[in-house]
Amino acid sequence: MTNLADLGVLGLATMGANLARNAARKGFGVAVYNRHGGRTDELIADHGSEGRFTPAKTIPDFVAALARPRAIIILVKAGKPVDDVIAELVPHLEEGDIIIDGGNSLFTDTSRRFHALKEKRLRFLGMGVSGGEEGALEGPSMMPGGDAEAYARIAPMVTKMAAQVDGTPCCAFIGPEGSGHYVKMVHNGIEYADMQLITEAYDLFKSVYGLEASAIAGIFEEWKTGELDSYLIEITAAVLRKRDAAGGALVDAIVDEAEQKGTGRWTAQSALDLGVPLTSITEAVYARALSGRRTQRIAAEKLFPHPTNVARKPEKADIDAIRDALYASKIVAYAQGFEQMTAASDQFGWNLRLGEVATLWRGGCIIRARFLDRIREAYDSGEIAPNLLLQSYFRDAVVKAEPAWRRVVSLAVEQGVPVPAFASSLAYYDGLRRARGPANLLQGLRDYFGAHTYRRLDKEGSFHTRWGQDGDEISV
Repeated sequence: MTNLADLGVLGLATMGANLARNAARKGFGVAVYNRHGGRTDELIADHGSEGRFTPAKTIPDFVAALARPRAIIILVKAGKPVDDVIAELVPHLEEGDIIIDGGNSLFTDTSRRFHALKEKRLRFLGMGVSGGEEGALEGPSMMPGGDAEAYARIAPMVTKMAAQVDGTPCCAFIGPEGSGHYVKMVHNGIEYADMQLITEAYDLFKSVYGLEASAIAGIFEEWKTGELDSYLIEITAAVLRKRDAAGGALVDAIVDEAEQKGTGRWTAQSALDLGVPLTSITEAVYARALSGRRTQRIAAEKLFPHPTNVARKPEKADIDAIRDALYASKIVAYAQGFEQMTAASDQFGWNLRLGEVATLWRGGCIIRARFLDRIREAYDSGEIAPNLLLQSYFRDAVVKAEPAWRRVVSLAVEQGVPVPAFASSLAYYDGLRRARGPANLLQGLRDYFGAHTYRRLDKEGSFHTRWGQDGDEISV
């Protein structure tokens, strides 16, 4: 068979269809298949002129349309659907063929699939894709992990499909097993924190200062010209500017319940497993969960008193203080996320190159920001500390922001405006900068009721005090 396709895309919902179009626009032949053939027909009818597509209505025809070794990206719902599609594909594949999961799969599932397919002499990649539907079409950030030889086969395609920043593609091989999906998971966790911090700033402007959405939009537009320049700041201004058919701000008509698909929760769960203090991201997950208790919140608003607040127009110093608190909290969220990836890399033997990860996130993805250049520079300098907060640029930034940060959190507490991400980030900073905290008492309590032992500052070894007996301390 001649004119075989370079890449297969299975699953033609928005992300799959746009990635297929992206590849075709870049000059690659793309075989496309969807379980419900109507989507395939729609793609070809609407966009078939954009490149060389080979539509297929059956799995055997789809596989037969691909050049060997076959490379197939699957974009279906995470979990069992991925396993079902793999099971359907495997009987039609040959040794060395490549399956790429481009969805938001849990990294442990990806590692399991990697090893299971390796036993069948098939190669597997779990590839995180960030950028939403626009990014998938115009150039996403892609984080492939798994089989290194499989990546070498698809690299000429995916690096061309990816976003480009300063001539560098936002796509590179992450590492073995489920590392690609792990990095994408942490990316999404940071995205949760970033968005929560933005909404807390918005809430302060609205609830404390009584600003309308359009006025807040103007503030965010101004912030985009400085250190906070990012995609999320940009689209925050756009969302706040949008008017609905009735003429009001659309954001004021949207129900205040935030949904989630699981990646933020997975990030927090993994951090607990690794023992990494991931306070900012975890608070963002909890804030979404609390937003979902809307019925309870409506009832509680009627039962509890509220601080009396007389709205006043914010002065420039007030706006700058919230900006500084947002920036310092953002630094904490990224520092925690990168520390988590460091811990996971050590735990699983992945040897992640975190400066390169920051490079991949500079374009295409949801958390793309000027700020990421600073992280990349920190890793490229070779002077990176175990925690980004200990690196000179970030240390100086949070120290400079600290007075405003405290003022904003205090203001929120006084006015009864919840700022869990701002406050937890500040608490983390305060805990990190103390050489000696209160956990000595905690360890003493654990030893009292559970004989868990403790260590001393002045002696080597572990000790236990017979608290309820003779009170003697013994070495154990």
